[in-house]
Amino acid sequence: MPAERLFNAIVLAADRGPADPVAAAAGVAAKCLTPVAGTPMVLRVVRALRQSGRAGIILLCGPAPEVLRDAPALRERIDGARVRWIAPQGSPSASAAAALADLPEDRPVLLTTCDHALLRPEMVRHFLDRSVAGGFDVAVGLAPHELVVRAHPGTRRTVLKFSDGRYCGCNLFAFLSPRGRAMAQRWGKVENQRKKPIRVIGLIGWTAMARYALGRLSLGEAMRRISAQTGLAAGAVTLPFAEAAIDVDSAADLELARAIAARVG
Repeated sequence: MPAERLFNAIVLAADRGPADPVAAAAGVAAKCLTPVAGTPMVLRVVRALRQSGRAGIILLCGPAPEVLRDAPALRERIDGARVRWIAPQGSPSASAAAALADLPEDRPVLLTTCDHALLRPEMVRHFLDRSVAGGFDVAVGLAPHELVVRAHPGTRRTVLKFSDGRYCGCNLFAFLSPRGRAMAQRWGKVENQRKKPIRVIGLIGWTAMARYALGRLSLGEAMRRISAQTGLAAGAVTLPFAEAAIDVDSAADLELARAIAARVG
């Protein structure tokens, strides 16, 4: 598979409506419409995907129909061809599974989220090119925690603590083969534990959980155990971009994203 091969892309764009803390802080009907540097977050994500040169179809899973109806700028971007929309499901994993089922299996898929407001084209290219080069069925993007806190002191991120380093998630996932899409079905088993890394690691076996708790599980070993557990070639891609790890989950995150965007665009 050549590195320049196009990916279809899924953007998870559902939320808790006006009750979402980010939507409430921004005074908008849904989190995805929160403006950062004058542009709704979801449209910033769509722009980064298109400018990367790697995205074919971009499928938005959300926002809810009633939100979309009252969001003309977003509706205008949905042309039914390059940018499409489907209704969100009851959970992120169910939405991901529905979106994957809506896309043809002859092209790999990138999945990200609407709150990845600082996503840039070079992040997309780096992640996808290295995912392809790794020969994986499924891949996840991570950023070194040290890189993130050095660039943005004081930011609070969920940290995965491996024996060979600490990492932050980047809300970037690649499904590189038809069989790799099966990972979306397993996602539902861990999404409620995503803020508790030790429990997520524990789902790949008690030995792995114990080694993680003792600080003896490396990132590579974790990927090998996931591969053995799922029968899929799973891999992690390290990104050299601190902002790749900053999603907008809180009012403080929004303030930080807006400050960064004001400097770098």
